[in-house]
Order: sequence, then structure tokens, then C-alpha cells
Amino acid sequence: MGPLLLFTDRLQARSPLVAVVAAAVRAGVRSVVLRERDLPWPSRLALARILNAVLEPAGGRLLVAGPTPETSERMFDGCHLALRDPWPGAVTGLFGCSCHTTAELAAAARAGARYATLSPIFASTSKPGYGPALGPEGLSCPRPLPVYALGGVEDPGRVRACWEAGAAGVAVMGAVMRADDPQAVTSALLRAVAA
Repeated sequence: MGPLLLFTDRLQARSPLVAVVAAAVRAGVRSVVLRERDLPWPSRLALARILNAVLEPAGGRLLVAGPTPETSERMFDGCHLALRDPWPGAVTGLFGCSCHTTAELAAAARAGARYATLSPIFASTSKPGYGPALGPEGLSCPRPLPVYALGGVEDPGRVRACWEAGAAGVAVMGAVMRADDPQAVTSALLRAVAA
């Protein structure tokens, strides 16, 4: 999946969402989670088609947040679910899960998730009120599957702290969505991982 997982949020994006994602892909992002859960499914599918066209030439993967209806036209490589979401009986494709505790990480692994996000690592501007920040030390918990640090991971120093604490990568949303130059911000975050 790569070291940086990008979550979309068109309501926070300073530019059109497709342009923001394209800039992040140019910088090196190869995995994108299409959130936009407020959109009706046909609109999300149409957006998935456009984003897939951006990711495919770069060898990227598009996941969709939340359960997906059965459809003959699958424009994504998997789903990113919350534990409260209904899980498919047979896990196919790439499935990830949003977690907030060690117990949830274990439950996600048992349910068949291939990776999980753990949040909030730092206080988050995008999603305030999700409990106290775990800090990078929260990543030192037992990890039964690859864990991506999520929540307030907005600068290279925080990326490095998460990486050094054992994260498989970092997941970002607001830092890239709200950026005046999403490509430059993404490049800086990826350089922090490489360092």
C-alpha cells in the first residue's frame, strides 16, 4: 500500500477533489480511500471512476470507505470499514478498518482486515472529539496487522515519530486536503518517511 494512505474529503479540499488527489499521486501517493460517505452511491461510484483513472497509470489503489453495494462495475480495489460496519462474508480485495484501541485492532485482524488505521495519534483538526490523542507511544501496542497512524499527522516531524514508533505508514486527510499546494505537502510527508 505504500507508506502514505490518503483519505479524501471534498468539503475540506481547497481545490477540486480530483485535482488534489492528482497532485498527491504526482508526489508519490499510491493508496487513496474515497470517503465522501454522504454522497449517494451512484455519485460515489462516478467519483471512483474518475479517481481510478488518476491512480491506475501510477499503479495506485483506490479503496472506498464503508460497505459497498454489490455492483457489476467495481471501480475500486477494496474497502475501508469501521468495526460497526457490516463486513462481507468472504473478504476479497484489500480491506482495512478504522480502530481506536488495541482491542479493536485485534478484532479487525480476526474479521479479516489486511491493515488498520489507529487514531487519533495527535489531536486532529479534521475530526476533533475522538478521544484523547494516543501519541506515537500508542503505536507501540501489539499490532496483529499493519497499522497506519491517523489523526493530526500533519508535518514531517510527526510522520517520523510515527514511523519510528513502528507504524507501517501514516494516513492523512486534512493536511493534504486543506493544503494550498497538495503536491508539495505530500512530497514533504513522503520524504519524512524515506529519511
